[in-house]
Amino acid sequence: MSETARPHPAVERVEAALLDAGVEPRVRWFETATPTAAAAAAELGVEVGAIANSLVFTLDGEPLLVMTSGAHRVDTAFLGERLGGRICRADPETVKAATGQTIGGVAPLGHPAPLRTVVDVALAGYPEIWAAAGHAHTVFPTTFDELVALTHGTPTPVTP
Repeated sequence: MSETARPHPAVERVEAALLDAGVEPRVRWFETATPTAAAAAAELGVEVGAIANSLVFTLDGEPLLVMTSGAHRVDTAFLGERLGGRICRADPETVKAATGQTIGGVAPLGHPAPLRTVVDVALAGYPEIWAAAGHAHTVFPTTFDELVALTHGTPTPVTP
């Protein structure tokens, strides 16, 4: 892992969004990509559940960002019922259009426009959580409460 920042437009947007929210950006760069929660957790030496995956779905055709713990998968039928609609996995083009970022490095913020966001309540069980910072080689630390505030998200269980 490297603390050395490298210029990348998506990461710069994430850092700017963090600063705008009053949060000091502490982006860490990895030497190799960490596109999965397991890879990021191994690189950081933390539990996989402390990785906040940024997953983009559609809810009745509209983009929905689900920040979920890396310890489990989103139950789309369960979550769709809770949110009152049908959830489908977004295709790569929808993810890129909604976030300005590519799958494997999607951050919870720094998007072209605000996204409806739900934050997995399982993340509250970790004092520090890590989220992608706009690129598959990056992460930044945060807390559950800060993540909810940064995303204007709704704390929600994503599995029964």
